[in-house]
Amino acid sequence: MFRGIYSGTSAMLVQEKMLDVVGNNLANVDTSGFRARIAVNKSFPEVLMDRVERYPEEGIGPKRFNPRGRVPIGTLSLANVLHETAMRTAPGVMQVTNAPLDVALQEEGFFVVQDGAGNTFYTRSGHFQKNDQGQLVTHDGMLVQGDGGAVEIGDAVRYSLNDRGQLLVNGAVAGQLQVVRFPTPTRMRHVGKSLLAETPDSGAPEEVEQPKVAVGFLERSNVNVVEEMSRMIEANRAYEVAAKTVTIQDELTSRLSSAFGRVS
Repeated sequence: MFRGIYSGTSAMLVQEKMLDVVGNNLANVDTSGFRARIAVNKSFPEVLMDRVERYPEEGIGPKRFNPRGRVPIGTLSLANVLHETAMRTAPGVMQVTNAPLDVALQEEGFFVVQDGAGNTFYTRSGHFQKNDQGQLVTHDGMLVQGDGGAVEIGDAVRYSLNDRGQLLVNGAVAGQLQVVRFPTPTRMRHVGKSLLAETPDSGAPEEVEQPKVAVGFLERSNVNVVEEMSRMIEANRAYEVAAKTVTIQDELTSRLSSAFGRVS
């Protein structure tokens, strides 16, 4: 009788996680370079249930468990569970900004950035600017990495990026943006807005030797608002159905317990 309660509760948990994923996607619809996540479900394997019978061993003594006394009573399946979330790799729409340090990748890949502690992250957002130390940084202040470390602009007044990802200072090439790709980018982990981190499943980053970028453009989020709203409605309805199932199973269990109680 409790199988229905377990299955219904499992379905409610799955839909709750689905709503979390959709909500995060919608919250970042205006975040440049953000890649939407997709919830991936899988069937939970059936679990064999059994009971252990007690009976006295030979001779006089208390009843003990006997390893041969396990009697199978059936299987239990928890239906679907949330297996993981995968990243959508479809590119976002290009937005014109005409800013000399705004760039958008025209192919699959990621810019490499570092925080103040030296931790490396990856992003599709090319909304760069110059900080007070003359370094190229993201809008969050992270250092943009080049082929020789952090990209340095210095105190130059004339600087820009070209369509090959090169930094031009006073008309001369002064650096190259580092762009990498991953064997399985869908398995990368989000660490905040458009920032991504490497995982064992994503594989190690591979250098893109000749990146192609669009100068004066930013890649918008690849979140499809209509699709996400549809998923939200479906998840809400599925949650309500699962909750109703749990309520019905609970009522049936209560009636069964009352009936057996009266018989005894």
